[in-house]
Amino acid sequence: MSIEQGLNLRRENDRKSEAQQWFQKLIQPSEIVGDLYSINYETARVIIHEADRQKVGGIPSLSFLIASRIDDPSNLKFDFKSEDASFILLRVMDAAPLPQDKEAERIRVEAAQRNSGEEGRHWDQPGSMDFKTKNLLGFAGIECRIIGTFFLEANEFNSETPLCLKFGSDISNYYPNRGLKVYKPNGKALEHIINYTDPANLQAHVEKYGNTEKVKLGFVRYASTNRKYQQVDDVPVYIYPADLLSQKSALFGMTRTGKSNTTKIIAKSVYELRTTEKKDDRPLRIGQVIFDPNGEYANENIQDKDGSGNPNALKNVWRKNNALKQKADELKALFKRETNSEKKKKIWEEIKAEVEKEVVTYGILPHPADPFRRLMKINFYEESNLQIGKDIIDFKIAEQAAQYFKNFKQVIFQKPEEREFENEREFQGQKKRYERRVLVYHALLNKAGFSPPSRTANISGIFNVDLRNAMIGYTENRFTRKQGLINAAGQTLSQGTVSWDSLAPAFEGLFLFMSTADYNVFNQNYINNNRNDDGEDTTGEGWAETDLESLLEMFKYSKAINLIGGVNTQHTTTVGTDYAEDIYKDLKDGKLVIIDQSSGEPELNKSSANRIMWHIFKANQKAFRDGEPTIPEILVYLEEAHNILPAGNDLDLSDVWVRTAKEGSKYRIGMVYATQEVSSIQKNILKNTANWFISHLNNSDETKELNKYYDFADFEPSIRRAQDKGFLRVKTLSNLFVVPVQVVKFEV
Repeated sequence: MSIEQGLNLRRENDRKSEAQQWFQKLIQPSEIVGDLYSINYETARVIIHEADRQKVGGIPSLSFLIASRIDDPSNLKFDFKSEDASFILLRVMDAAPLPQDKEAERIRVEAAQRNSGEEGRHWDQPGSMDFKTKNLLGFAGIECRIIGTFFLEANEFNSETPLCLKFGSDISNYYPNRGLKVYKPNGKALEHIINYTDPANLQAHVEKYGNTEKVKLGFVRYASTNRKYQQVDDVPVYIYPADLLSQKSALFGMTRTGKSNTTKIIAKSVYELRTTEKKDDRPLRIGQVIFDPNGEYANENIQDKDGSGNPNALKNVWRKNNALKQKADELKALFKRETNSEKKKKIWEEIKAEVEKEVVTYGILPHPADPFRRLMKINFYEESNLQIGKDIIDFKIAEQAAQYFKNFKQVIFQKPEEREFENEREFQGQKKRYERRVLVYHALLNKAGFSPPSRTANISGIFNVDLRNAMIGYTENRFTRKQGLINAAGQTLSQGTVSWDSLAPAFEGLFLFMSTADYNVFNQNYINNNRNDDGEDTTGEGWAETDLESLLEMFKYSKAINLIGGVNTQHTTTVGTDYAEDIYKDLKDGKLVIIDQSSGEPELNKSSANRIMWHIFKANQKAFRDGEPTIPEILVYLEEAHNILPAGNDLDLSDVWVRTAKEGSKYRIGMVYATQEVSSIQKNILKNTANWFISHLNNSDETKELNKYYDFADFEPSIRRAQDKGFLRVKTLSNLFVVPVQVVKFEV
């Protein structure tokens, strides 16, 4: 025998040994339950005897079985390349009829009739029928869904590497007249099967993130009747946090069925990627933002207490970092001992800085148990925030159909730049028009209850002297309220400094004057004079542009003032920055950001969520377009998603959430959304969802909607019937089929 022949023989024996090891892991002869007697490309039927069923601890509905020609894995004779060196993964669906079922039913009925009325005696006990008959009646058929095929494969690029297990989501062939033995996988085998991940998927995680970390989500659970004696009750189910990055993930289920608990586990697992224990994995700081409508993530609630009654809230996940926890605890102890108020303030800022290295909470209102909370407000009067605040108001009045609302929404505050104009005179004229619009808008805010940064406003040089004189001298045939308002308005606008409160009636009077013949005379003269006495360049335009008229008209309507006033909870004069920009900076730094929306109105919550999401989307989109080497990896969580996402029948593809669903992967934005109704989610978002976590749904309309995706149709009756908390059916990017899971309770 040549050296080459010897090496080939050795390699062949190694392959046989590797194949043997794999099959010994997955097939145990002691776990045999029956024989496959009917098969096609979609379903298989298995005949099982009740003695075998009892021996393996039962065969629950939706449990996994495996069918194979290999009935003795200890035999080294089989070749991994042969068609028989594989096994088919089955899911138990229901009973299947056997040809003798009618006869068997007749015998059982007769036996029951013979024993009817005999107390303490069952019809299947000895003496009721002979042993042979009883043995034959112990056979039953089971209908199974074919999930796919496990097989072994060598690495085509490196023949020296061991055989790897592969999975195909179908079968490549079947022989109707060839028997297969069927086994119920034990705990170890089942763990291999349900946690199988294609090596190519793991390699993709390595290439994209340099991380293959996995975390335990829970344990296998087949049914609501979860008896602990079926030999599979402690089989762990794992997920890969990297599956969630740049992907859409859905959590569907009724209230109190475990959606929030699952969300916390997911968020914690992604957070912990920064402290990976695998030496070959690259730590990842992933920015996460949670829109929290009920305050259950941002605050410590009763449901978050651990077994000892200690806070177990998601916002405390930073305490997993022992060094950070120790330093924060030392500073808190120092704070309690310190008596000097200035020093205490400084220590408090140090504690805040330490905590906010990892977790930041935002909210519209302060919270007594969260002293570090950042208020999610802006200064509506700040020039850099003018259009931001206007956009928030526009969202509030979005559903208003009156024309004056539509006109107001058309107003955009864009400060003119000198480089945009051919000469200085034209620029100064447009600048004055802009300043006038801003003043009117500020006065509108003040009337709606937005506290101004100062008590008075400087209006010197803003209003044309001829206009003011015309208003002061305006008369009617008889004195009316209209004339009084116009005359008083002219007097107010002639002053250099006025109170904000006096501007509202002045602008109402100005708007009334603009509907008079006297104004038309003034305006025509204004147009005819290319440059008026104030040095204002008219450039052939009327004194009041359309945007100014739209702003002035709002003072007429109390409904407009009241609706705008509904937004003033988002206003403050103590903050100059935009919270959307602050949140994005936190996400770029890889922090967990929790936005408490429990104290806000639904419209404002939705508008702020939209604005934050647009900021994230456009910033990451810009980074992508500019070819930046690193685009921030961001994961967005939406609790009660039906309040924020577009409705299921909404086909607006320009919506930020729809665009994120369709384009987010490219821009490194992932989304985790939780809600009670599948049908409430826009179809384009559902179609782009890769990870699914499904608990109890009580409505057939919802479960039928779910049937459109993956193999959830198998679980439809179970999803509708089983109401157990934390009982989920899970399909992730790395899992190639749905696995029923009892999710563990979240703990920090």
